[in-house]
Amino acid sequence: MNNNKTVFFAIGMLLLILGAFMLIPLIVQYIYGENNSTFLYSASVTVFIGVLLILTNLEENKKLNLQQAFLLTTLSWASLAFFGCLPFFLSNLNLSFVDSFFESMSGITTTGSTIIVNLDGTPKGILIWRAILQWLGGIGVIVMAMTVLPLLNVGGMQLFKMEGADTTEKILPKTREITLLISSIYLTLTLFCGIAYWVVGMNIFDSVAHSMTTIATGGFSTYSSSIGYFQNPKIEIIATIFIISGSLPFIAYLKFIKGNKKIFFQDVQIKGLIYILVICVLLMFFYLLLNSKEISFFENLRISAFNVVSILSGTGYVTTDFSLWGKFPLIFFLFLMFIGGCAGSTTCGIKIFRFQILGLFILNQIKKLVYPHGVFTIKYNKEKINNNFIYSLITFIFLYFFIFFILATLLSLNGLDFITAVSGAASAISNVGPGLGEVIGPNGNYYTLPDFSKLSLCLGMLLGRLELFAVLVLFFPTFWKD
Repeated sequence: MNNNKTVFFAIGMLLLILGAFMLIPLIVQYIYGENNSTFLYSASVTVFIGVLLILTNLEENKKLNLQQAFLLTTLSWASLAFFGCLPFFLSNLNLSFVDSFFESMSGITTTGSTIIVNLDGTPKGILIWRAILQWLGGIGVIVMAMTVLPLLNVGGMQLFKMEGADTTEKILPKTREITLLISSIYLTLTLFCGIAYWVVGMNIFDSVAHSMTTIATGGFSTYSSSIGYFQNPKIEIIATIFIISGSLPFIAYLKFIKGNKKIFFQDVQIKGLIYILVICVLLMFFYLLLNSKEISFFENLRISAFNVVSILSGTGYVTTDFSLWGKFPLIFFLFLMFIGGCAGSTTCGIKIFRFQILGLFILNQIKKLVYPHGVFTIKYNKEKINNNFIYSLITFIFLYFFIFFILATLLSLNGLDFITAVSGAASAISNVGPGLGEVIGPNGNYYTLPDFSKLSLCLGMLLGRLELFAVLVLFFPTFWKD
């Protein structure tokens, strides 16, 4: 195996950054008079381990090969989740280590599942830390999707190297520059979102916390009833707008900055997302219109739009208990959990482009049956799609559902009922947050689940967030051969 000093050096740097961000909740604690040393101790331990990793892995040549890049990706998320759980574990919430790790993993993977029962009475420091974890996870997955995942030619992510099939150097010469620009865009969107929340009625603390979890499409809220706590249609509209903003590929924002002003109207994936959102919103709107006579026309439309956008993007904000709407919404939202947003965004799920290309492939196969001697090619965003790409994409989707069934089986073996096991597995691997049913539904909580189920869900969150292959490939001996 290659020298992995660079990997551990990078993890040390990430822990230093994580430790630095722990100072923000420390300041919040001081402002709100919360006399607790939770974040001081957590930051000290995190920074100490980070410095130790840096000092013991110093070397002049800090280049990463393919194997090390994916080892770093998996270990980064795992280590950030581990050290990110320290504030939960050391707090006065009396959480076990498993519960603390679950909350941290849910945060850093932008899932949004929680084990904290009474968010309304939770210390402000903990609440802002949950938001910070999701915000860091959101920007982390964007950078990973644009710089690391395309290197591994499985799952179809190779399509999303900068400028389609072109090299990254054509648009931005260095990964550092890509990261800097992405961070600037991400921070700007977060700032605008926070200001918008504050203008329409949120207090400063809530607007800051919710802006971070909205752009990250994470869904952590400062209240147990989520966005529904505010009972403010304007807040729901703003949340919907900025969730969609976070669901768009950040590569499109980069191209827009570089001069392509029509990118948002030309990109096939963006158009696909809009089409799916419109169709799904209308389906839910007409269903509620027929089954909820007491709700007004425009309120019906707003509720439909908010919940569809929230579930499809994997954000997981809720305004009402949609499990009370009947059987159709349960099946409908379970389906939406798997879709997700655009590749290279903060969203989760299988992603729009995979469904689009799979649809083109099926259509192509039908054409071959009708015209056996015809020659047909598949193009996506004006790029020709080869067979290897199609095979990798089909493999990804098959593996995605295979892991979903395994995860659901593990949960059911642990005593969970059918709807809880199935929706919990879907929620974890798709990084959505709330499940379906009474236990983990919109008004439920993951606290009552057994520890084995929580750890299984943590694994599902990690696999789903890192696009499956980035983790699984590490366990194949052939991958480590030069």
